[in-house]
Amino acid sequence: MQDRTHLVDDITGHRRMRRNRKADWTRRLVQENRLTVDDLIWPIFIVPGSGIIDPIAAMPGVNRMSIDKAVEAAREAAGLGIPALATFPNIEMELRDETGSNSLEANNLINQTTAAIKKAVPEIGVITDVALDPFTSHGHDGILRGGEIVNDETVDQVARAAVMQADAGADIIAPSEMMDGRIGAIRMALDAAGHQSVGIMSYATKFASTFYGPYREAISTGGLLKGDKKTYYIDPANGTEAIRDAALDVEEGADMLMVKPGLPYLDICWRMKEAFGLPTFAYQVSGEYTQIKAAAMNGWIDGERAMLETLLSFKRAGCDGVLTYFAVEVAKILAKR
Repeated sequence: MQDRTHLVDDITGHRRMRRNRKADWTRRLVQENRLTVDDLIWPIFIVPGSGIIDPIAAMPGVNRMSIDKAVEAAREAAGLGIPALATFPNIEMELRDETGSNSLEANNLINQTTAAIKKAVPEIGVITDVALDPFTSHGHDGILRGGEIVNDETVDQVARAAVMQADAGADIIAPSEMMDGRIGAIRMALDAAGHQSVGIMSYATKFASTFYGPYREAISTGGLLKGDKKTYYIDPANGTEAIRDAALDVEEGADMLMVKPGLPYLDICWRMKEAFGLPTFAYQVSGEYTQIKAAAMNGWIDGERAMLETLLSFKRAGCDGVLTYFAVEVAKILAKR
């Protein structure tokens, strides 16, 4: 028999990587990561009133919804198999003040939404945030006093708000305001109120990013913000500091960890998962969503493929799931496969 060994075989030692790529069935057989509907958390925006679906200009395809419409959205999400929603309120300007006091109203917009969703669609998870930025007149995540976001007073308030959100039916509290000690304080407050089964998904590494702009439009805080959030969000240059921050949240009792934003911080996702082994999530934030949508609308990229590719990258980086505004769109695509 004629020897058909090629120079390439000698160079590679007869190891050819393309063997496993030669057909669809082999590619499926050796695929290392898969995106499923179980990986999706859908963030939604709530406004007062009824019958409202209000498109957000900076986030094509995303709407603010009144509670009744949010219930309908929750029912659709549950029907598609999406495990959970994350809710964010856009309250009336007249209810916003220096301390975000409306966050402590038991019947505020976010708590009404939780109660309505859990009553109508009990099988879907509801994740709520206790950060004060939707409630403050200055757009910051905490209480502003003398030009400073005060840590300890903010922690006291978000811990009280967390109990109220749990009372309303929230399954997971996801505190995003990045105050020191907040995870431990919230855990103690929840347990003292009998909410031992309510989890905490810590925004363990939330960076002072430029990618939040469309979100701030969605909750009407962009024009309110005085200064920036660099005194409490993490510097985008600091990976080791981010892991130290996450380690404190783990020690204080976080059940799950989150990296926000997502794509610019895939290295942090990987490091965090490797370091702690807790369920780890990424938040594909509004700016990440919008740049894909805008490029697709201009015909510059294939929007569907870009959407799926970016979400798969989070899985490859060790994430157990992703908060993404693409959730419903992706769930419908996956249901057809």
